[in-house]
Amino acid sequence: MRLSQAQLASHLQQGLQPIYVLVGSEPLAQRECLDAIRAAANIQGFDERTSLIVERNFNWQQIQNFGQSISLFSSRRLLELNIPNGKPGVDGSKALQALATKALPDTSVIIILPTLEREAKNSAWFAALEAHAQVLTINEVDAANLPAWIAGRLAQHGQRTSQQTLEFLAHQVEGNLLAANQEVQKLSLLYPQGELSDAAVREAVLNVSRYDAFQLGEAVLAGDAERTVRILQGLQDEGENAVAIMNPLMWVLRPLVRIKQAEMRGTNLTTAMTNARIYGDRQALVKRALSRLSLRQLDASLQKLADIDRMAKGVMLGDAWLEISRLCFGLAKVRGR
Repeated sequence: MRLSQAQLASHLQQGLQPIYVLVGSEPLAQRECLDAIRAAANIQGFDERTSLIVERNFNWQQIQNFGQSISLFSSRRLLELNIPNGKPGVDGSKALQALATKALPDTSVIIILPTLEREAKNSAWFAALEAHAQVLTINEVDAANLPAWIAGRLAQHGQRTSQQTLEFLAHQVEGNLLAANQEVQKLSLLYPQGELSDAAVREAVLNVSRYDAFQLGEAVLAGDAERTVRILQGLQDEGENAVAIMNPLMWVLRPLVRIKQAEMRGTNLTTAMTNARIYGDRQALVKRALSRLSLRQLDASLQKLADIDRMAKGVMLGDAWLEISRLCFGLAKVRGR
C-alpha cells in the first residue's frame, strides 16, 4: 500500500502496521518519517528497538532469528532494517519476500531504502513489499517548489515572510532541506510569531558561525586539504557533536554517487547534476570533485560514514571524530587522475 508523507501522522494514530518501507535518499524527510514512526511506536507500547544495517556478508538469518527470539523487556518490538545500497542480494531478496508475506510476531519492521534504480523497483522483493507493506516514498523538493516548502515550515512556527525573502532563503540553502530546516528553526528562536522583515531574515541567515559542517563539505569537494583540516579543528574547538556532521556530509557525497552512476549509464553530466539537484555555481565545485574521486571511493566513503555514525552513537567501538577527520582529509587530498 502506498502512503504519502502527508498521510503518515493520521495513519500512525490508528496503530502501527507490521511493515513500513521508506524509499528515498533525502535525509531530512527520511529522519522525520523515522522519528514519527518511532514516536508512535513508543506511545503504543513498543518498548524495545533494534537496528540492523545490511552490509557486505550480512547474515539474513538474523531476521528469522529475531522473529523467533523472546524479548525479556517488552511484548512489542520495533525492528529497523537499513539497506544503504538498496541491493539486498539473493538471500536478502528471499528474506524480504518471506518477511512481506509473513510478518514477525509482535513486531513492526521499518525497512529503510535509498532512491531505487529501475532494476530494484522491478524486483520480486520490492513487488512483495509493495503488495503487503506500507510503502512511503520520500520525495525530494525541487528548486521551483522550495520557497513554498520553506513558507510551510515557517507557518508551523507561526511565522511568514515575503516571496522575495523565501526565494532568498531557497537560494542560500541550494536545495538542501537540512540547511533550509536549520534556518527556519533559527528564525523561530530569534524572532516572535508574525511577519518577518526581509532585513531581519537576511541578517539572521548571513550571520553564521565561524565554522559549520556545510563549509566542511565544500572544502572536501574542492580538494582543499588545508582548509578541511582547519574547519575540522574549528568544529571540534566549538564543541560540535560528531553526529551533527553526519547528515551534511551524506548530503555532499550521495549526489556524487548518483551522478557517477548516471554517467556510467551514458547520461550527460550537466543533466545528471540537474537531476541530482546540483545547481548554479555549485556545479563547478561538483565537477572538480567528480574529476578527482572514483565511484569506488565515494561508495566506500558512504559506508565509512555509516560506521562513524554507529561509533558516535556508541553502537560500535572507535573514535568518531578521529575517523571523520581521517575520512575528510583523505577525500580532500585525492588528486585528479
